[in-house]
Amino acid sequence: MDFATLKTLRPADFEDAADGYRASRDMASTAKDTLNGQVPGGMRTALRGEAVEAAVKQLQKLSESFHYVQVECGLMVTSLTTLAGELRAAQKKLAAALEAARAGGCSVNPDGSVRYPPGGDKVDGEIPAGGTVRGSASAQGSSAPIDLADDTNDTASALRDQAANQHPNPYYGRAQEYADRIAQAVADATEADERWAPQIRRLKADDDLHVSHADWADAGRDREGAQGAATEYVQGIDAPPKNGDPEGNAEWWKGLSRDEKAAYVALNPASVGALDGLPAEVRDEANRVVLVETRGRYETELQAIPARPAGGDERKDWDDKHEKRYEHLKGRLDGMATIQSRFDRVGQDGLPEAYLLGFDAEANKDGRVIIANGNPDTADHTAIYVPGTKTDLESIEDETSKGEALWRESSSLAPSQSVSTITWFDYDAPRTAKPFVEGDILPEAQSDDYARRGAPQLRSFLDGSEAAHRIATGESAHATLIGHSYGSTLIGDTAKHTSEYRPFSISDPLPVDDVVAVGSPGMQARHAADLGFEFGHMWAMGGGGDDKWVREGGRYAGLGGDGVIPTDPEFGANIMESDAEGHGEFWDEEDGVASLSLRNQANVIVGRYGDVALKREASW
Repeated sequence: MDFATLKTLRPADFEDAADGYRASRDMASTAKDTLNGQVPGGMRTALRGEAVEAAVKQLQKLSESFHYVQVECGLMVTSLTTLAGELRAAQKKLAAALEAARAGGCSVNPDGSVRYPPGGDKVDGEIPAGGTVRGSASAQGSSAPIDLADDTNDTASALRDQAANQHPNPYYGRAQEYADRIAQAVADATEADERWAPQIRRLKADDDLHVSHADWADAGRDREGAQGAATEYVQGIDAPPKNGDPEGNAEWWKGLSRDEKAAYVALNPASVGALDGLPAEVRDEANRVVLVETRGRYETELQAIPARPAGGDERKDWDDKHEKRYEHLKGRLDGMATIQSRFDRVGQDGLPEAYLLGFDAEANKDGRVIIANGNPDTADHTAIYVPGTKTDLESIEDETSKGEALWRESSSLAPSQSVSTITWFDYDAPRTAKPFVEGDILPEAQSDDYARRGAPQLRSFLDGSEAAHRIATGESAHATLIGHSYGSTLIGDTAKHTSEYRPFSISDPLPVDDVVAVGSPGMQARHAADLGFEFGHMWAMGGGGDDKWVREGGRYAGLGGDGVIPTDPEFGANIMESDAEGHGEFWDEEDGVASLSLRNQANVIVGRYGDVALKREASW
């Protein structure tokens, strides 16, 4: 870019273009949300049959196209807005330099060089002549320290300053300063143009209506490029509190402008999606971007792996080179397909919209999945379900199905109220390659090490959920925390967890109304009161078969407190009746009818305590 171009440039043209892309982004977002939730939900409520499901599938493809448009237009908005801002800043520098030159008695030529008039004391009987100087963007004041890494520019700058000080015409030094300022403005604009032009050219889609995995992988690369180019722009936006508490995150988000929020989601969806305290809709928006781009990247990598040979040395070589990575990618993609399937089933059996509150294919070694049925920010009743041992992204379908079962039964018990059930998996769960043997306990689950490491994440999420609900409604929801197996051990350690923003205190317990321990091997406490749980609002149930071995194994391993586990009377929980015949059967449904174990949990979730079937009421 040259002087003349910068002088006549209209940054507003880029801002106008950004406004157009902004309108397209918002339109695509609205269309995507409508096609994801309202339309399929309404169709499935009013109609049944293969034709309806076929139509819904077509709508889902259309929704994905709108999502892709939304993502790419969002990047374009940020790119154009940032470019316009940088060019406008360069123009302001240029205007200031031109005004200074005029006020200093100099004039600027069409090429950006500066003419200075005759002036100064006579030399050999004549006033020193005027002249013309050209600027240098690398020039610095003589007071700047020498930079050994760039000593050529520093030396040139020092020589220029020395020449200006020794020149007999005082206008010479001023003219050189103005020329340098003009050159620096042009250099800033050129650097912005060279940095952003390739990014903007790259933001274009294929000329078809199909959004492929390769397209999503490419969108991820577009974002990485935009992130690198927009460093200065992002630095100009207040960053979220470093290691901040969820309430601080919530306040930070409220303080951003609409465009700043959009830019943060467009450039940093993974960071936004992981911030506890932000609205569920915002986290869902960000995490869905992370999901589709991760899925596209993994699918592209998987397809690039050659087919496995039938046998011989070639097969052995393939196994050595590719098998481990192939199985990893395949397993993670299976988990992502489960999440997408939940999105696609909105309206089936009355299922509400899903909210992806957390997603990372590699976090905590086994991945991160936090998914809600219904919006927890506005729900009257919210349940957070924490799974136990051997949970990972690959097996998340079993855990999300429990969250769905809890939603169906809870909603049926409180039809006039809104319910949200959340499957929370954001910790590294104990696991083992050894097959389960009756009477044995998983080696990695014989201590609360995994629970202690996962406690900060769970506490932060609970505080964030509480903060988001209060901001959305002005009050707290009735919240129930359910832990299955080792998940209940994690709840126990979370109740005792101390952090910088929230030290443990019995008088400041977890921000939930009820806690349910299902098939619990122990909660690292002898009594519910030791964890700050309100008397009468701690619940526990056990089952038959292998569930008994899990509970007794936990007692033996020391996961309880002095050998006490939640289903023991002395723990102080309401012991619920259960018809579960095994450790994983507390959420069973048959022909649409909930098991007693499931119904008891649902009654607690909606606060119908008198309808809970009890084996033994809590006592001190």
